[in-house]
Amino acid sequence: MENRTMSTYIVRCGEVALKGQNKPFFERMLAERIKAGLKQYDHVSVQRSEGLIFARLPEHYDAEAVVADISRVFGVASVSHAIETETDLEVIGDEAVKYMQYLISAKGIKTFKVEAKRAFKEFPVESPEVARIIGAKVLIGCKVLKVDVHKPECRLFIDIRREHSYIYTDKIAGFGGLPLGTNGKGMILLSGGIDSPVAAWMMAKRGMLIEAVHFHAFPYTSERAQEKVVELARILSEYCGRIKIHNINLLEIQQEIAEKCPEEELTIITRRFMMRIAERMAIKYGCQMLITGENLGQVASQTVQGIVVTDNAVSMPVMRPLIAMDKVDIMEIARKIGTFETSIQPYEDCCTVFLPKHPATKPKIENIEMSESALAVQELIEKAIESEETLTI
Repeated sequence: MENRTMSTYIVRCGEVALKGQNKPFFERMLAERIKAGLKQYDHVSVQRSEGLIFARLPEHYDAEAVVADISRVFGVASVSHAIETETDLEVIGDEAVKYMQYLISAKGIKTFKVEAKRAFKEFPVESPEVARIIGAKVLIGCKVLKVDVHKPECRLFIDIRREHSYIYTDKIAGFGGLPLGTNGKGMILLSGGIDSPVAAWMMAKRGMLIEAVHFHAFPYTSERAQEKVVELARILSEYCGRIKIHNINLLEIQQEIAEKCPEEELTIITRRFMMRIAERMAIKYGCQMLITGENLGQVASQTVQGIVVTDNAVSMPVMRPLIAMDKVDIMEIARKIGTFETSIQPYEDCCTVFLPKHPATKPKIENIEMSESALAVQELIEKAIESEETLTI
């Protein structure tokens, strides 16, 4: 490989650092996920050292874009674009002066503060003295600068380590959580709304791999509605990696329910069919649990009674990460992760095709089971599963 100048990015591990004897496993998984998140770049090196992860890329890549890509990896607490230098005070001082001269030119800063950390305890100069020496050298080399220890325009961080030391000014926050693949796999019931993409994102943040089942009622629901769900999955894949969507046509089931069951029970019975089919998909594709975007009391089927009746249809655990959140909080997360604008596009989904005027809010399981006895439940499920179309995002 020819010589090339590399940029260094320091990645801090957050919750991963608290994992005790399992810490090496989580760090290794996080390093692998960071490298996967940087696959669009050439000549990437990702290494673990002293509780940190260091990513190195050719310096011609846009640093802000690289930092953004790293910060989206679950498990990353923060990331800094750093100057890597020898662990020698003179060399560190010279590099700090050059860096501050660049920042004066690029950003017009006028005040600064040096904060030093000595992770290499054998280094002969203690942290406060390192900060004082480097600060003095910067003042000499950058006459326009002044020290402001309370509200500096720039905080210059010096990280002293055994093999190399690092200079940087920013710690860009990541989303934290745990690396993907450290907590099994779940099947999200993915609609085109605001909630279910956020629920999938939240479970992925806890280390869970995600697959999706999406229910449609084509031709009552349009291809644009399908494209909307695909776009949501594409946005989620930026955080969750590859996602498979298993599309199921629910139209015949909805028609049967509308014809043979009480109108007010249509929503809850449809929901129970969705759960049964999702459970079958989850078992088929090796998922340990179902995930929904349900939020307590938000709609008629999401009352306590409705959720109890819904869960009665399956034996697999159901995760509801949004269950106690306010809608405003859910919308805020959707905006932050980039799904909100797609979710609010006005394309119908299968839940709105057969919508009762007065849905049951306090369904009783015995009444619902009595109504379902008029349906060929297993036959309808099998026919719906036969309509499965899988798309990998």
